[in-house]
Amino acid sequence: MTKLMQYALLMVLSSLISSFSQIMLKKAAGRQYENKLREYLNPTVITAYGIFFGCTLLSMYALKVVPLSMSPILESTGYIFVAVLSYLFFREIPTKRQFLGFALIFAGILVYAM
Repeated sequence: MTKLMQYALLMVLSSLISSFSQIMLKKAAGRQYENKLREYLNPTVITAYGIFFGCTLLSMYALKVVPLSMSPILESTGYIFVAVLSYLFFREIPTKRQFLGFALIFAGILVYAM
């Protein structure tokens, strides 16, 4: 496995982990809180934003090797990850329009890969 491929996979992994933190934020948003301060300063929200920050650092580290032109393609996998995780955790079924969007994202990734 080449160095570029390793770092590209690191970016995709960062996107996957970031998707998990988005799911955590959605779970936190579905709860009722006693006040606005508690809504933003609770362990779930703070952990999710900490994960986002860590994923940003991980992506920046991967960009030392991955060409900047490749970054949006790798980061777009996050949309697909969030959709799959939303189905698994919330049983949200994507609409036909969303499936079309996922297909376009996936096609773009494949075209860029070729």
